[in-house]
Amino acid sequence: MKTDNKIGIDIFSGAGGLSLGAENAGIRIGLAVEKDASAAKTFSRNHPGVTILCDDITKIDPKAHITGSPFIVFGGPPCQGFSLSNTKTRTDENLNNKLFYQFVRFVDELQPEWFLFENVEGITTFNKGETVKLIKECFKDIGYETTEKVLYASDYGVPQHRNRFFMVGNRVGKAFEFPDKKEYKVSVEEAISDLPDLSNGDKFDELPYKIELSEVGGYAQTMRAKSNAARQNLVSRNEDYVIERYKHIKQGQNWRAIPQEMMENYANVNNCHSGIYKRLDASIPSVVISNYRKNMLIHPFQDRGLSVREAARLQSFPDHFEFEGTLMHVQQQIGNAVPPLLAEAIFKKILTY
Repeated sequence: MKTDNKIGIDIFSGAGGLSLGAENAGIRIGLAVEKDASAAKTFSRNHPGVTILCDDITKIDPKAHITGSPFIVFGGPPCQGFSLSNTKTRTDENLNNKLFYQFVRFVDELQPEWFLFENVEGITTFNKGETVKLIKECFKDIGYETTEKVLYASDYGVPQHRNRFFMVGNRVGKAFEFPDKKEYKVSVEEAISDLPDLSNGDKFDELPYKIELSEVGGYAQTMRAKSNAARQNLVSRNEDYVIERYKHIKQGQNWRAIPQEMMENYANVNNCHSGIYKRLDASIPSVVISNYRKNMLIHPFQDRGLSVREAARLQSFPDHFEFEGTLMHVQQQIGNAVPPLLAEAIFKKILTY
């Protein structure tokens, strides 16, 4: 239940994974900022009534849109320069790295009680740890004590081994501790087994679920709570030779299971990332799905890539949450998002203080 006196401001909001988690925890979203037009449309569709500014954050005066101090400011500045997977632009000259200063500016000008800063795990080793120290100092200079930790989404009910860096700060003298882990891990099979069977390149806006609601597990029931059908069953079309490669890969295996003669178009297969051509293991949480189209992650039982709805489920977006934009834009929005269930756990813990 939302409380009017707990207002949250979501900057660098993307599709709205953090906002959905905040709303489910009981925080009312007062404003969102997102430069990408497709992601902003997705946010608006799923957060009706919330003003979203689709603009360059450096041009936005937060006080022109917010009266008084909100309860919390949260967001995840673009992190290409911090990511361990990006070696070409992982320097302190990457302009995206400077966007965290905009986050600090919003916190400084709005003076919320709390903030939540989210990023990739790679930020912890960037500049040998000096970047995190710098961020902490920035917040200390404006009156905020901080606590930071790398959390794994699978520890909080998300069917995915996704690791993200979180820093939580407040100016009200509270010593924050991150929420306790859940013992039970939700598997890929529990997460998506009731979704419709599909083929390579299928595009179905709506299809019936394969399994009755009463016969699915708790996770799928939660995802289906406000939906009577599976929507956005959209699968990228791969070339036939790619599908032939898929057939050689068993659950948990990757490109190394493909016969060498079928990989001759690669100049050097040894340069392939371990996440390429990965078939999901149905019995455990998914691998990270950030680039699930580009990496060609494979459905555990069917020889095809993941559908939009399946990827959304693995990120803990409920089935009534629908994405706007081209298929490529939608896939990117899902891959970039903070899992709402992970966000909800953190916001609920903040509210206990």
